[in-house]
Amino acid sequence: KKLLVYNGGRNTLTGDKIFRENQCGVQKCTITTNNKELATADAVLFQGSSFPSKKLKKPEQIWVWSTLESPHHSRGLAGYKEVINWTATYRRDSTLVSPYERFVPFKNFTKLPDAPPKDYAAGKTEKVAWFVSNCNAQNGRLKYVKELSKYIGVHIYGPCGTHSCPRSKSKQCFDMLNKKYKFYLAFENSNCRDYITEKFYWNGLWNDVLPIAMGAAPEDYQVVAPPHSYIHVDEFNGPAALAQYLHKVDRNDTLYNSYFRWKGTGEFLNTKFMCRMCRMMHEADHHRSSISNVDDWWRGKGVCVTPSRQPWATWRDHHD
Repeated sequence: KKLLVYNGGRNTLTGDKIFRENQCGVQKCTITTNNKELATADAVLFQGSSFPSKKLKKPEQIWVWSTLESPHHSRGLAGYKEVINWTATYRRDSTLVSPYERFVPFKNFTKLPDAPPKDYAAGKTEKVAWFVSNCNAQNGRLKYVKELSKYIGVHIYGPCGTHSCPRSKSKQCFDMLNKKYKFYLAFENSNCRDYITEKFYWNGLWNDVLPIAMGAAPEDYQVVAPPHSYIHVDEFNGPAALAQYLHKVDRNDTLYNSYFRWKGTGEFLNTKFMCRMCRMMHEADHHRSSISNVDDWWRGKGVCVTPSRQPWATWRDHHD
């Protein structure tokens, strides 16, 4: 089966290499990035915003739309009703679920240990850190952080704040984060269903800091995150209340360390997206239906919430 990654860049592995390297259960697939092969492809994967004319779609072809961005940062799909067959996004109701990361507990895991493998509070002198480059995020996260910083020490790294640690030195930045800071603001740029990115996983959980989450709803985090591994802003009725709780956690090493008991109880797994893609292409007869209104599915009512609709939004009424 041939998969065309439409407008695929130089980083796209072509041929069948990825299927062999990942030891896929089904390997009889090949990848091309040559758009001229559109007519002969069994499936076409669109990443981001570049689409061919829907008139070019062959009746038997599977068209797959893929993105890791939020609805606020991805193209409109209103013109592609009944054209897209499968979705491949971080959303749990996608045809091919492709999250940023997937945490799986070890088989012998039954309950969290009483204490984490080490003391994660030891030697830390600073409270909250945030690495950020987009100062105009749609969800008003910077405004929230500015308010939060009135009640607890927050160091903002990047153009939105007064501290700097260049991306080119990311290893040193994270070493500093682990050594000095207790909390990390894993704030997404949009508050949308299942939108939980590397900000939470790579910057937060993979390091020795306690992530404070803003983005998807708390119940979305509960499904994908390790148990008791983060604090969610929606659990507090504003930045002042959150800061109050962070001070409490900061003063109590046992309470702080309780958020790291999950460490060593599971692992982050490669979801082998292309393996699953290849298998589904071979089973395409069972999965050929098209999505009637993919744009409505992606950005319809209730998918994203505006800052004024957040549970903690009432604090804004007094500060605007």
